[in-house]
This record gives sequence, structure tokens and C-alpha cells, in this order.
Amino acid sequence: MTTMSDPFSAMLDALPAGLHDTLQRRLDRHEGILRERLHRLYGHLPGHDAWYAALLAETGRLVAARSTALQALDGARERQPDWFCAPTMLGYSAYVDRFGGDLRGVAARIPHLRDLGVTYLHLLPFLKPRAGESDGGFAVASFDEVDPRLGTMDDLEDLAASLRANGISLCSDLILNHVADDHPWAAGARAGDERLRGFFHVLPDREQVDAYELTLGQFFPEAAPGNFTFDATMGGWVWTTFYPFQWDLNYANPALFAAVAVALLRLANRGIDVFRLDSTAFLWKRPGTDCMNQPEAHTVLQALRALVAIAAPGVLLKAEAIVPTRELPAYFGTADAPECHLAYHSTLMTAGWAALAEQDAG
Repeated sequence: MTTMSDPFSAMLDALPAGLHDTLQRRLDRHEGILRERLHRLYGHLPGHDAWYAALLAETGRLVAARSTALQALDGARERQPDWFCAPTMLGYSAYVDRFGGDLRGVAARIPHLRDLGVTYLHLLPFLKPRAGESDGGFAVASFDEVDPRLGTMDDLEDLAASLRANGISLCSDLILNHVADDHPWAAGARAGDERLRGFFHVLPDREQVDAYELTLGQFFPEAAPGNFTFDATMGGWVWTTFYPFQWDLNYANPALFAAVAVALLRLANRGIDVFRLDSTAFLWKRPGTDCMNQPEAHTVLQALRALVAIAAPGVLLKAEAIVPTRELPAYFGTADAPECHLAYHSTLMTAGWAALAEQDAG
């Protein structure tokens, strides 16, 4: 049980009594899982207790900043935790520019979505992308800015509120595995900030790269062969699983975990209901393996789920896990340690559509 001496409790004291009691119940239910999972990942590192206290304090500040409307939504969904399983749920996915031109244009088309019966709108990446090539927006240059061609953060908040008023949940991609090479974290690392350098995997010599490559797969062998990119400014080989301009994040670093978790909660406070967590299988690197589907990747996701359950329980997490189908259920977690509410598997989805179209379940 969380006690009033915990750093999170100091934040609760500044909140209205009704919300204080609600959050205390959430802490009592979920903080133990959060604490255990993060201790499992980072407890061996110096300063872990102080780091954990700082994470809780920052989470408390984000809870305090969450709007009354979103707090009400949190409460309603806590009372009906299977709200998203209703047979009337209908999803729709689109690019902002193709569907409405910009975020305001999407808002203007809400009546069309309602006519279709849509209750879940997944807009493909709309956060600020990398300048130039950006993998369709999946190379994110900022978690706190919208692509200027599509609007502003105020437009995003207005759209989310309008969708919510019309019974439609907004889903956004949150790319967990990597950021663009012009993201402030990468820019800071290139500028010599050792703290930000620790957000990435940088190998100093080619022999280490070759040792990893022996067991790693390749996802775009013609367009982007290999899993590492040499960066002269960084003085080494940066891990880049997908494209050279997408730098893999180092989840063995607790400061990186905290930065990603805070980015998620800030976006949740903007009104995003669902996060499609991109590339969840790649979050942990281990020599001698394909660096996919490692146990620690699940531990990271379980910690994120517990944090969301405390700070924004109206929010859903959806794993994008392109793994062998038999390994997909693990991304839901267990009753004792839930992971993601939903899971997305493109190969399984395609096979399902093919089975329907061909009337052949084989």
C-alpha cells in the first residue's frame, strides 16, 4: 500500500479531495506493479530510489494538469473497464491530409464519421516529422509538436474534444523504438550532451557491430541494409534497426524510460484516448539474440501500463507487435501484470481479410 510519506502523496495533497481519494485508490492498486517492474529493470543502478521518486513526482504534476473533462472520462472508464470491447465499436483509419487536409478539416468531417458509425479514429502519424525523408511520419522529430502542415497542438486538443463529444476515441501512433535523427534528444547527443547520448545505443567500433549483426535480422535490406549507421559526430555506430535516420532508443537507461513515459502522459493530457505503441518487440537489446521479443520489452510495457492506470486510466495502449502469431498474446500481459489493452498484428490482419475474401480459413 502506498503511504502518505511517498513523493507522489505530496502531489496528491495539492489536489481536490475527491480526486485525491481516487488517485490514492489507483496508487494502492497499481503502484506496486509499477515499482516492482521498474526495480526489475533499473533497481541495480545507482540512485534508483531517487530516480523513482522523481518519476512519481513528475507523474503527479501531469495528473494535476489533466483537465476536468478527461478526469471525468477516466472515472467513467474505470467503472466500465471493458468499454472498448462493445460490439458497437467501429474503427476508422486515415492520414490527416488525405482525409481532411489538416486537423481542423478532420474535425469538420466528424458528421461523416458519425454517419458511418465510427467510434474509434486512428489518425496515422501527425506529430512533427523529421525534415526530409521521414518514413511516412514514423521518424518523429518532436513529441510535443504537430506537423506544421497539419495544424497545432491547440488544433489537436480541439479535435480530440470534438471527437470525444461525439463518442469517438482518438488513436495516435507513439513510436517507442526510435526517434528521428533531428529529434532534440539526438541533436543534444550530437552536441555532446552525455545524458542524451545515453538515450541511444552507440557502439565505438565495427567489431561490436559485426558481433551483433550475426544474429540480427534485416527489415529493409535493399533500402537500408544493416542495423547500424556510422555517425562521425557521435564517434561511433548508432543502432538504427529500420532506417539510418531513425535512432533506436536505449530502454536500459531509466532516464530514457522516464522521458518516453512523460511524453506519453503529456499527449494523453491533450486528449488522445489510444496509443498504438509502434515496434514494441524491439525495445530491448541482448547480444547473441535477434533483439526482438525480449522479456524486458514486456517489463517495459507492463510498467507503462501501470503508470497509465495511475495517471490516465481512460487511455488505452495498443501493441504493434509483428511477431510470430503464437507470441502475440504475451503482449496482453497477465491478470497480475496487465500489459496492452489491444494488440495489432499486420500479418494476422492481412490473413484474416484474405480468409474472408477467399472464403478459405486455411
